[in-house]
Amino acid sequence: MRRYARTLVAFALATSVVAGTAGWVSGDAQQALTGPPPGSAQWRADRALGAVLPDPERATPGEVAAFFAGLSADERQLLLIRHPSVVGNLDGAPLELRYRANSLALSAEDDPRYHSLAASGRQVLAFDPRGCGQVAEVFGDLRTARRVSVVVPGSDNDAGTFDRKVASHGAPAGMARTLHTAAGPGTAVIAWVGYTTPVGVGIDAATGGLAEAGAGRLTRFAEGLTADGLPAPAVFCHSYGSVVCGLAAHRLPATDLVVLGSPGMRADDVGGLRTSARVWAAKDPTDWIDDVPNVRFAGLGHGADPADPAFGARRVPADEARGHAGYFEPGTDSLRTFAAIARGDTAEAAPDATEPDPAEAALALEAAPALEGVAR
Repeated sequence: MRRYARTLVAFALATSVVAGTAGWVSGDAQQALTGPPPGSAQWRADRALGAVLPDPERATPGEVAAFFAGLSADERQLLLIRHPSVVGNLDGAPLELRYRANSLALSAEDDPRYHSLAASGRQVLAFDPRGCGQVAEVFGDLRTARRVSVVVPGSDNDAGTFDRKVASHGAPAGMARTLHTAAGPGTAVIAWVGYTTPVGVGIDAATGGLAEAGAGRLTRFAEGLTADGLPAPAVFCHSYGSVVCGLAAHRLPATDLVVLGSPGMRADDVGGLRTSARVWAAKDPTDWIDDVPNVRFAGLGHGADPADPAFGARRVPADEARGHAGYFEPGTDSLRTFAAIARGDTAEAAPDATEPDPAEAALALEAAPALEGVAR
């Protein structure tokens, strides 16, 4: 009877979203930005080094890293000057080169939305002005950090809103900055707005199309970090960002997946994510996301609530957080736990939790490629 009732709720949800009624805000439909960085055609045609350059779309981050490792400092600088938009967004390229390339690209950008990103001292690891704009910024010393974290935000985030001051602890840069401050020395945190996010609460937010595209981009970004010799990250996924992380989980190189204010991860439970990463979930009692039905029907909705004990995730306390954007508020129990996870101190974050069996984790990683074609 309960399952039947939830199906009826899901049907009502589907009808209301498609019809734009029942209190849903009509969001503008977004076209996912996919494919290689801007300027890739010129990059592919360039023979300044006397050889074919790695294809930005087809070369793996590992292949990109190997290519740059074989270049002299002068050759790297030549490519940076000739193709800053490609080098700055090329996963697997040395991060120091990407910082300089994106600084160059931002200094040449006329759009006033991006002027603040061009400020001296910012460590911009990716910048793509196309569409609403995508960006990734690093807080801390990524090259020397023992532990790395990536923050994946949800709806209404892009390069133009990246630095917004309203509800700053819920904005990508604010979340990453406060997490880095709380986690302390030896850590680095990346605010990653590297996918097209939904606008408002509408059909894009209720479906998985943008998340599917974002999952591929997130996976490639994380693979680029490890190809550049950096530690596998802990990934913090807020709101619709947790849908992205859920779809990426089976191939995402990560130590931890931490979801907060999640509408669902498109999996029935932790086992359905097919990941060897530790999975954590937080939802505060005042978060409006709790009113969203955790169902999937006719392509709408994102499934089970990761904060439900039945899902199997480790619990992150969030009683002191307030609202959907309050999880990174300084002084909250959620931020203290996030900081412990970012430091790799899982005993502090969840003293009663049991560590996953290393053999089971290895088997999960081996099985992931074979499960690529399994329907979700």
